[in-house]
Amino acid sequence: MTDVRIRNVDDWVVELHRNRAKLERRSLESELRQIITQAALAKKQTLAAELHAGVEALRAKYGTFSDSTIGIREERDTR
Repeated sequence: MTDVRIRNVDDWVVELHRNRAKLERRSLESELRQIITQAALAKKQTLAAELHAGVEALRAKYGTFSDSTIGIREERDTR
């Protein structure tokens, strides 16, 4: 992991996160790490939800196709 230092953060911002960390029974560092991680994952989670909705829309429109793996294996084994 990499160490990161953030300078010139307003006191009220630090105090807000310190209080939030205290309520969650964790350190300020742990609280800030979680906030940064959640922010980084937010875009990925949004994209995953959009892709899932797209797949569901296709499934609703065209239905579900059967798995062709068995047929392909049978065909290959006859050679």
